This record gives sequence, C-alpha cells and structure tokens, in this order.
Amino acid sequence: MKAIVVGSGAGGATAARELAKSGFEVTVLEAGKPFSPLTHKVSWLSSLRGTWLLKDENSIHRVFPHYDVSRASNELTIFRGVTEGGCTSISCGNMVRAENGLKEINLDLTPEFEEIEQTLSIKPVPKEKWRPLTQQMFAEGERLGYSPKPTPKVGNVDKCVGCGYCEVGCVTGAKWDSRQLYKQYIGKGVSLSTNCRVQKVLVESKRARGVLVSHGASTEEVNADVVVLSAGGIGTAQILRASDLPAKNNLWVDIVLTVGGIMKDAKMLNEPPMTWFIKQEDYILSPYFDILSYWFHKPWKDVSAEDRVGMMIKLADSEQGKVNADGTVTKPLEPIDHERLEKAKVEAREIMEATGVKGLFVDGMVHGGHLGGTVPLTSGDVESMHPSWLPRDLWVADLSLMPRSQGLPTMLTAAALSLRVSKKIIQEKGKR
Repeated sequence: MKAIVVGSGAGGATAARELAKSGFEVTVLEAGKPFSPLTHKVSWLSSLRGTWLLKDENSIHRVFPHYDVSRASNELTIFRGVTEGGCTSISCGNMVRAENGLKEINLDLTPEFEEIEQTLSIKPVPKEKWRPLTQQMFAEGERLGYSPKPTPKVGNVDKCVGCGYCEVGCVTGAKWDSRQLYKQYIGKGVSLSTNCRVQKVLVESKRARGVLVSHGASTEEVNADVVVLSAGGIGTAQILRASDLPAKNNLWVDIVLTVGGIMKDAKMLNEPPMTWFIKQEDYILSPYFDILSYWFHKPWKDVSAEDRVGMMIKLADSEQGKVNADGTVTKPLEPIDHERLEKAKVEAREIMEATGVKGLFVDGMVHGGHLGGTVPLTSGDVESMHPSWLPRDLWVADLSLMPRSQGLPTMLTAAALSLRVSKKIIQEKGKR
C-alpha cells in the first residue's frame, strides 16, 4: 500500500515513520532543499550588519535559503523552515506539551505525548552551562513571583558547545531534528524527494488518489492510496485551496517579539537559547538572543553581540489569518494582540532591569513561526482525526489541526498530532 507524505517536519517525519513501520511504501515530498547548517556564515554576516545587504527581513532568504520569509501585514513577518526537516531544522529544540484548545474539543494527546517522550532524550540544559546573566534573570524571575522553569530540550546536551546559533543549524549534532525519525527507514519503506513542491491534491470519485508535483520546470502526477499533508499551517492550506478544497481563515502564528537591552559582556550567544521560560496565561517569556533581529533589524544594529541582551515574548495570538491558493497570507495584529504584547514587554523589562540590564530597550522584529489552525479539528472530528470536509484518503497531520494558538514551543504537539493521525490511517486501512 502506498502513501504520500507532503513535508518532512515534525508532523511529516512522524507520519512517514509510523506508516513505514506498518508496511506502507512511503514517499516523502519536501518542497525545500536538503538542509545544511549555516553557522559557517556567521563571521562575515556580523561585519555586514547595517549595510544594504542585510537591511531588513527581505534579505534573510538570500543569506539563509532554508528560511521562507513573507509579509502577512505591515506589522507581521512570517518565517517558515522550507527544507528537509522543516521547522525542526531551524528550531531551538524545545519540547513541551502545548495543549491550548484541546480540552474544548475533547482531544487528549497524553498517550502520544508519553510515547514520544519515552523515545527521545528530553531534558533541560544543566544550569552550570547557563551564562551568569541567565542564572541571575532566572533568580530574579523567582523573586518577582513569575515561577520560571528550565526548558525541556531534545538532543544530546553533552555535544552542545553553547554557540547560540540553533536557528541556523547545529554543526555538532547536539540538537535533534525530525530527519532522525525516518533516517533508518530510507530505502526500507521510505523514499525522500527534496525540491518537490506539491501543487495540488488529485481527487477522483470523492477520494484522494495522489498529488501533482513540480520539480524544477517539470510536473508529474504521483499516485498513492493515502495522501498526508504535513506542510504546516500555511503550506497545507495553500495546497488545499489550490485543489479547490476548503481551508479555514483561522491561521495562528504564535507571535514572537524579543525585547532588547544592554549589558557589558553579557555574551548571550555563548549558551543555548531559551534555557528557561515563564508561562503566563497568553504568552511565555524566555531569555533569547534574537539573531535575526541582530542581523536584519535596524533598531538592533548599534549594539554588539557581546553586549546585547534579549527577552523573548511568544504570544498566543488571535486565530484570524487567511492563506490564499498562491501561498500569500493576510494576518493583521488584533487589538487584543497589541494589548497582551504591551503587558508582556513590561514584565520582560522588569526582569532584565532587576539584573542590571540597561536600556535603551528596543523591540526586535515582530514575527510568527509556529503556524497552525487552518484545518482545525472539531469535537465531531476527534474520533476519526479526519476533518469532515476532506475527501476520503486525504489526511492532515500537522499543526493545521490545532484550533487555538499556543504561545509555546509546538514541536512536540505537531509530532503527537501526527502520531494519532497515523494510527487512525493504519486502523482505517486495516479495516478496508
């Protein structure tokens, strides 16, 4: 039995592995190129800060070809990892259970969370590897009553050299990414094709029979018994709309804004990012050197990497974005998003100032990188894990299924959703 999995991130890689384990012949179609770490460019990038070559976010794709960068509104930039491993290849390796909105639809992913957690090495970065400033901010966060917690991360902490460049690829192999999920199945039930962009799903007699794929200047039809879309909240919605199938105008992006301050010789890049976090109702706060703002955001250009301090806000935003058939996105920030960001910025500055970090405090780029909500599950869909408006044999296995924004790291949740969907596919095909 043949299956097509579109995308190789946390959702796609999990689906590919589970289906291959059950005897499916799986073809993974990845729109991006094979991933390679970009850390070797760091030394000369810093010398170009503030020049026209690195003047704004539009320059990012030229330097980091694995990043897809687009504007959703005047206020918001969208970052996507379009490469082998998807967003996991450019993530910080954080693994927490993000479950906002699941109780509302009676979906309990506890079995999937536990299964994944038991198969991966997940633990915080030891405090002795934190920079002194990071330890001080943690202590001040406790004193101020914010209850910070060390961030669970996936990978091999012993291999980590504390370079701080997780988001441009790990050169030591310390950071886990989703390629490791299906690596052992390549040639043994799984085949991977990169630079293959799925244009649309082919539907016949109310069932999916395959996809239309472009590779360079050529296109071809690829047929299968099952099609699984794991291209993320934007990619999955784009394919559905191009296939004359509905996607919901419910896109969420987990808005990120990093407040920048100054401390002499802070050297935040000499440790992994986001070593601890504070969970508030609608957002988290976490120490974070925003390298994209450092290189590409003009307000950050006057401070050196050694002296720049950052506190990230990751906000659960309003689920009101739209993805079009050409992949463009329309998503303004709503008044409630602005209100919550302002509240979070006050808390971020409070923690930094309590440890001696000085202003001028400046905002980094406002962007989104966790993308979901465009094929949201309802309580009626939970039993089947198959949204009722999709044709038979077409499945979605990524954050598109999550009806609510999270304001948390979402890699674990994407994998858990895909694991549940994969089991349902195997169960259904077995019955047939």
